Amino acid sequence: MKMRTESCDFLIVGSGIAGLMSALYLAPYGRVLLLTKKKLSDCSTNRAQGGIACVIDEQDSFDQHVIDTLNAGAGLCNESVVRKIVSEGPERLNELINLGVRFNHRHDGRPGFDLGREGGHSQRRVLHAGDITGQKIESVLVKRAMRHPAITMMENAMLIDLITTRWLRRPGDNQCVGAYVLNEKSGEIFAVRSPVTVMATGGCGKVYLYTCNPDIATGDGIALAWRAGAKITNMEFIQFHPTCLYHPKAKRFLISEAVRGEGAELVDTNGRAFMKKYDKRGSLAPRDIVARAIDSEMKRTGAPYCCLDIRHKSSEFLKARFPNIYNTCLEFGIDMANDLIPIVPSAHYMGGGIKTSIDGVTSLPGLYAVGETACNGLHGANRLASNSLLEALVCAYETSGRVIADACVLPKTLRIPAWHYGKAVASDEAVMVAHNWMEVRTCMWDYVGIVRTNKRLARAQNRVRNLRREIREYYFDYLVTTDTLELRNIALVAELIIRCALRRKESRGLHYTLDYPSLLPQARNTILPGRKL
Repeated sequence: MKMRTESCDFLIVGSGIAGLMSALYLAPYGRVLLLTKKKLSDCSTNRAQGGIACVIDEQDSFDQHVIDTLNAGAGLCNESVVRKIVSEGPERLNELINLGVRFNHRHDGRPGFDLGREGGHSQRRVLHAGDITGQKIESVLVKRAMRHPAITMMENAMLIDLITTRWLRRPGDNQCVGAYVLNEKSGEIFAVRSPVTVMATGGCGKVYLYTCNPDIATGDGIALAWRAGAKITNMEFIQFHPTCLYHPKAKRFLISEAVRGEGAELVDTNGRAFMKKYDKRGSLAPRDIVARAIDSEMKRTGAPYCCLDIRHKSSEFLKARFPNIYNTCLEFGIDMANDLIPIVPSAHYMGGGIKTSIDGVTSLPGLYAVGETACNGLHGANRLASNSLLEALVCAYETSGRVIADACVLPKTLRIPAWHYGKAVASDEAVMVAHNWMEVRTCMWDYVGIVRTNKRLARAQNRVRNLRREIREYYFDYLVTTDTLELRNIALVAELIIRCALRRKESRGLHYTLDYPSLLPQARNTILPGRKL
């Protein structure tokens, strides 16, 4: 069967801030093809409430931001990467503003931005656009990219696997040369031939049963990169956001860290504050400490949730500062100005990822990674709040510069073979996908969650490995679908998280195990080599 092959200079996978900024930076230098597996707006950026952490106030400094980031990162940050991203932030932020993103200014008549403060930050340095910052950024960048003649964007296009020269059995070092792609709407499988592939696929929250991530967060970039032979690092560090709204009808709605930044206290169901028992910073402690504290209180009291208390603020203030959060809570019968807000932790951010330098270079030539799917040493063992959009912005710029400098080209003789369907037929056992999907996520939530033990991890590893065998059989027997590909990816990413967690014989940052509650003297990264082809 003949297969269509698209050719481009730069293949970008993902439509959040990392992918869109990479596309805009690279577009002047060649043809850009940006693929996203659902709609362009289906990304974590579009859901980001808090904002971008950036030093712009005269009372703040790069050194203070660096120190806050290093403290949160629990000894695993790469300080040179942290300093580069923090110091380059203002310049990149101005580019975002020049593209048309509008952040809130002060309400008191004084010049300057209205800066928020979040957990782990020693200063107010978080720029925001109400409490829908990510949505405002996404909207502007999508419009800019759509108008650029060198950028083509394709929705409902999901990568099946990366194509490498080793897989094609070509001599020389292994290199990424493109990808096989499934068009979800038509069922067509086509190839993309490109000397540069930039992964900007976001995180893996859907690996867990409870997450505030969008449905697309199935760890695709990690799975694709590992299968192609790229190194993966620090996957044990999964950040659980402490405050996801607890309500039977509220699906994945986050109560931003900025609410605590404005004075909300974490309390039990009776309204008693408890955070000072766990950390002297109280409710403004970093997320890993807060999430564990909430988990501990829920286990101690048997309550299904804890609460946020910001009743000391007026409804006028809350409506102005958090219009989206206020109105959403109100839809569920919760008035932030008069009621406690029920919350629970949920999987939120992937601290590890594809091992990269600050400029997106992976261990596989031709493959770059930027944003949440990359791990360059900024976050260490725990991400500081609102550093992620800053990272995506700066690293998209750095990665594009490196890509242009590398000037990758493919041999004109390189041909990509048609997708091999084998004896695959249309599935008549879709129930297997739904069942295994739920089993992977439940297993990860129960055994590889906020607090871990060797016994729990070993149990999870055995079950996930068995599930992966079942999924592999299904994958080769039936025609691929988006659901099948996502299940294949979350199962692989689940195993990579478990493997990394089993290797870390200490409690550091986001990885907390009852078997090794102390820190080791030296902080080391956990690195897994990619699959050998």
